[in-house]
Parts: sequence; C-alpha cells; structure tokens
Amino acid sequence: MKPLAIKQFFYTALLIFSIACIITACTKKDFPHTYLNVSGSDSTAAALDSLPSFNSPAGVAVDGAGNLYVTDYGNDLIRKITPAGVVSTLAGSGNDGNINATGVLASFNGPTGITIDGSGNLFVADGGNNLIREITPAGVVTTIAGSDSTGFVNGLDTASTFYAPTGIIVDGSDNLYVADAGNNAIRKITSGGAVSTFAANDTTLNSTVPTFKNPTGIAIDAAGNLYVANYLDNTILKVSPAAARHIYAGTGLQGAANGPVGSATFYYPNSVALDKAGNLYVSDGVNNLIRKITPAGVVSTLAGSGVSGAADSTGTAASFNGPAGLAVDAAGNVYVADSDNNLIRKITPAGVVTTVAGSGLSGAKNGLAIARRNKMRIADASRRVLNLFYKPKTK
Repeated sequence: MKPLAIKQFFYTALLIFSIACIITACTKKDFPHTYLNVSGSDSTAAALDSLPSFNSPAGVAVDGAGNLYVTDYGNDLIRKITPAGVVSTLAGSGNDGNINATGVLASFNGPTGITIDGSGNLFVADGGNNLIREITPAGVVTTIAGSDSTGFVNGLDTASTFYAPTGIIVDGSDNLYVADAGNNAIRKITSGGAVSTFAANDTTLNSTVPTFKNPTGIAIDAAGNLYVANYLDNTILKVSPAAARHIYAGTGLQGAANGPVGSATFYYPNSVALDKAGNLYVSDGVNNLIRKITPAGVVSTLAGSGVSGAADSTGTAASFNGPAGLAVDAAGNVYVADSDNNLIRKITPAGVVTTVAGSGLSGAKNGLAIARRNKMRIADASRRVLNLFYKPKTK
C-alpha cells in the first residue's frame, strides 16, 4: 500500500470510529449527583437537577436579538436560550431519526454545526444522518441536502451525499459552506439547493497545497474568505473565494504556544468564529482553551487555564472541558458549547467567563437558567472521553 493510501486509510478508519460513536443510541439519564464536586457557597448547588441541562452540546449560533441556538448533540435536539435565560426545545423529539416535521415531531441524529441567516432560519449539519437540515423560526424542519447515506456526490438537494458534515456557515447571499469532515472537503450549497465541491484535497502527490485532514469548523469573513479548523492537522486554514488555500495559523504540531501565526500551535482545534473586527476565535479542544487570532496574525489565549474544569472567572483563571462550537454576537461576546461540561458559556471581550445555561448534569431539561456563583468542577469517572471532536453519546 502506498504511503498516501496508508494515511488515507488511517484517517478514514478514525472517522468511521467517530461515526460509529455518533450513531450509537442515547437515553436521557442524568448522571448521579456524586459526579459533581462543588466548591464555594451557592444556594443553587443542592438543586442542580432542577436547572436546564444539556448532553454534549456541540454547536452554537446567535441571532440579532441575542437568542442562542444550541445543537444538543447527545440529546438529538436543537435548543433555544432567550436573553432572559429561558431554555426550550426548538426542534427534535430526542430520538435518533431524520423526520421532517415541526418542533418536537422532527428528529435528528447527532447534530453538530449550526448557523443562522438574516431571516432567522437555522441550518444544521446533522452529522449522524449525513444531512443538512433547515429550521424556520416557527420550528419547521426540512432536509435541504444529503440523502441519509455516506458519499461524496454533488447534485441538487437530496441527490447529493455527504460524509459526516460537521461545520456549517451561511454567507450574505444565502450560500451555505459545509465542512464535510469525512470527505476532507468544503462543500457549497446555493440558495437554490445545488450542492458542489468548493475545495477538496489535491490527488497529486507533490502538491504544495495544504491538505484537509478532517475539517470540522468553518467561518466566513465579509470578503468571502473561509477559515477552517483543520482538526487532525492542528492548523487553521484560510480559503479564498477562488478556493485557493493556505495555512493561516499553526505549525501542524500539537501544542498551546501563543505568538505569531507561523509559530503558534494548537491541539485538535475544532471550531472557529469571527467577530466584526476580523478577530478569529478558535475552540482548541484538547487544550481546553479558547484562542484568539488578530487580523495582524497574533495568536493569544482569550480564556482557559488549559486544565479541564468549569470555573467562571477571567482569562486564564477560567476553565473549560472539551470546548466545541463557537458563536460571536454583535457586541463581541463569544459563546462556547462547553461540550464535556454540558454547559453553555459566555466570554466578554475582556475575557470574563460566565455560565449562561446548563447545570453540568447530563440531561434535556428545559426552564430558566439561574446564575451560579460557585466555581464548579465536574468529575465524571464513569465516562471515557475520547480526544475526538465530539465525545460519543452516553447510555
């Protein structure tokens, strides 16, 4: 077997293992309270199971009114969080499936990436189903691309196929760009439903073009440039509107070094998001950090100590556990799907980290999120957390 074929076999095998985890059935059971170690004084600590809960939230989007939308991966749900902190289920039954319907009559299978257009329509990378779904503001769910089978076929609407679509972003002309992780490609879906390959790996052995290695997160700037979290390569790629690409940040080595983009390092970066000033934020998954890349090309740590935890604090005094999807609002606040903590976190431009919603327990409860004053550390010895983009669903 040629070296290139061996590499491709390795990446494909790794992704197949991930997909096998994704399509594993999930039951809605909260973890016992003994898995929570709470330090500090807080009257809500004894009632954590009464607070809204999530199960491995994977992606997050924010609309102009400040509502958050979360792909609740482990629960197969799309959740909504109002600015007042009220958590509800916008769509999904909680059972694996691909039913197109309204609200809780619809179903998903391991939803990951999520984005929102100017009209308030949501678009979801339904990774376990290999589908791209649309949700109207009224909660009506339809399939706009993909055929619920693994493949790499372009075409119109459901004549196309994907392989573990993970990240998704919409541009100002309502074109969608999808990080098609299993196919190592960026796919484009026009507003008319035509699916094409926007960028993919060059089959030429001597190609100098950076290789996609399980691209998982994607963002777009005002000029139409795409930024891609190249997960297995520990790099961030920049792809021009003409589909030319280069390494934007990272050396390819695993690490957490800050500094110029050419010498900075990441460890399985999985999601990216841009603010209106052109700063790029990176969910640096294994490092448990949120990184910032300025337009001048300087990488720094916005928040996170590098040690897994759920401490609300400022900058490197805060902590995360398997941070995944990111979104940025008009004020420059960064929202994080803190996947292994089952929390949704907020980071102000000054680096102040707070918990927006979630009890830390694994569950699917709706209701009002109550601010917690304690610094909570979640210790769950019963689950094995893999160094993959999203952990497997829990039973």
